[in-house]
Amino acid sequence: MPTLTIDGEEIEVEAGLTVLQACELAGKEIPRFCYHERLSVAGNCRMCLVEMERAPKPIASCAMPVGEGMVIKTDSELVKRAREGVMEFLLINHPLDCPICDQGGECDLQDQAMGYGMDKSRFVENKRAVKDKYLGPLVSTIMTRCIHCTRCIRFAQEVAGVPELGATGRGEHMEVGTYVEKALSSEMSGNIVDLCPVGALTSKPYAFTARSWELKKTESIDVLDAVGCNIRIDTRGSEVMRILPRNNDDVNEEWISDKTRHACDGLKRQRLDQPYLRKNGKLVAADWPEVLTAVAGRMNAADGKIGAIAGDLADCEAMTAMMDLMAATGSSNIDCRQDGGAFGDTRASYIFNSTIAGIEDADAVLLIGTNPRWEAPVLNARIRKRYLRGGVAAGLIGPELDLTYDLAHLGDGPSALDDLLASKGDFANVLKQASKPMIIIGSGALARDDGAGLLAKARQLAEKIGAVSDDWNGFNVLQRAASRVGGLDLGFVPKNKSSLDTAGIIAAAGRGKLDVVYLLGADEIDTRAMGDAFVIYQGHHGDVGAHRADAILPGAAYTEKNATYVNTEGRVQRAALAAFPVGEAREDWAIIRALSDTMGKKLPYDSLLDVRRRMADINPLFASPDETSIAPWGNVGDAGTTNDTAFEYPIHNFYMTDVISRASEIMAECTAVALGDNYSATGTNG
Repeated sequence: MPTLTIDGEEIEVEAGLTVLQACELAGKEIPRFCYHERLSVAGNCRMCLVEMERAPKPIASCAMPVGEGMVIKTDSELVKRAREGVMEFLLINHPLDCPICDQGGECDLQDQAMGYGMDKSRFVENKRAVKDKYLGPLVSTIMTRCIHCTRCIRFAQEVAGVPELGATGRGEHMEVGTYVEKALSSEMSGNIVDLCPVGALTSKPYAFTARSWELKKTESIDVLDAVGCNIRIDTRGSEVMRILPRNNDDVNEEWISDKTRHACDGLKRQRLDQPYLRKNGKLVAADWPEVLTAVAGRMNAADGKIGAIAGDLADCEAMTAMMDLMAATGSSNIDCRQDGGAFGDTRASYIFNSTIAGIEDADAVLLIGTNPRWEAPVLNARIRKRYLRGGVAAGLIGPELDLTYDLAHLGDGPSALDDLLASKGDFANVLKQASKPMIIIGSGALARDDGAGLLAKARQLAEKIGAVSDDWNGFNVLQRAASRVGGLDLGFVPKNKSSLDTAGIIAAAGRGKLDVVYLLGADEIDTRAMGDAFVIYQGHHGDVGAHRADAILPGAAYTEKNATYVNTEGRVQRAALAAFPVGEAREDWAIIRALSDTMGKKLPYDSLLDVRRRMADINPLFASPDETSIAPWGNVGDAGTTNDTAFEYPIHNFYMTDVISRASEIMAECTAVALGDNYSATGTNG
């Protein structure tokens, strides 16, 4: 480990670090524009200049590897003058847009001009002007502000894997753009707005709506997929103005998908803000006492002939209360799987056992019936990150996809899995020789009629290739719903063979065998097949479930409640209240608690803390938020038959997968652009 001297203090650092990283370890602040910890080194802004002994001129610290005996000065007069000169050059062509720039108040250029710039400029010539570029409905461009740091170009090429951005021209004539004008086709394009150190790239939907100092910032969790990205929700009053990523190296690093970032405008559209009851065939507004009394009467009269289905956005507190209420009615017809996906008897059968960060340790990846680019874009970026490091092979069973990294296409259906089990083909040898192979089976594959058989065969393959050992579990299920793992951890599934699952509840209701169906935010089901059953819908958007409902109980969206979710890797995480529920809507567990009181079956908790204690009683994992634990390997899937029908990916439109994104005008615009450009990860209009 080399030892170097920084501003008179000796420090020992790891070999391979840059001088900039060593200076930061020594507690020295080094200004930078082009350098970013998660991108390759460009070394083109020169703002990070430092003085090195025996060097003829200041060096770019971001591009200089550390060496034994280096003597670095970060605060000398030479360094001060060099940084002032660089800043003067950067501001030569930068327009004085700060009063109208959306980056104002959180702009790196503003901050560093104050800290390291001069109070005057010697430049009197005309500034250059650059034509703005079209990058789609999410990213706004004011390219005259661009300082050519190339962060956006490197992100598109390295992280997103969609190399559509680049530079043309040289020197003052250099321009960043898409070569041929088109919308960016990455599901993570919004991250370039966060990366841009000036106001050249800003959020188009957020343009001119708020200033950063006007916003209240709340740390929370995203629920629009099962990754559980850590986010920051910025609100003004009761309105969510924007959503930004929070850094969590174990989950999403510092990236989020475009849907996570921009679907938040759907939170203020098509909302259920008061209770409703169906009278004379029409839903009419009611107050809480009236609707609770009506619902309680129907549920009590049903005498246990009740079914409950939890939707993809249901939180664990609400599912706990719903499960306890159903038990009080004498019914065990509950299910948190709207798609009816198969799972085994152990937790290892439905979580991402390797963990998301563990992807970086894998040396072979097999994808079965999943499109991670649409089902979990941030997780897919992690696979690409591992691919770029080299030494890993990836294979796909399912229709061919562009997942932004090289794949061996092994077949469209389960017969390709049979071939691997029989050790046929080159990729079977790749898996067998790998020290840490990884199998990722999609939740859409497990929702097929032969899902149980597929789960069993994937388990057999994992054991055959040594993917499960004392220090590594490479068997992974990629869930799509934020509520799925939490619901399974709580046991929100049929308790015995006589209990009904989602398909059974819908069919029984259609045959008149169930009198009441309780939809806890369940919208991804065929509500028309429920016959004459009394349908209660509890949720926050007027989507499919609400249209069929006979009673509507308005709940809170994920930004409006303190709630618990468990991501696909089994990590318990907390979402936080950033804005209060709209109108007369209430937190979901509190609605169920009030309903239980009206029914005369009062649940034994009166506060959120009490509900969370109950969750921990059901499963001790809920007492340890922000942690993952090793799930014991056991009966992951029973032996079963499979048919050779080709896999079909469950998501046909990435931008609209839930009630929030379907209510979003921004996501509707993205859909129109994507379909208009014939863009799809499957090569179809999907």
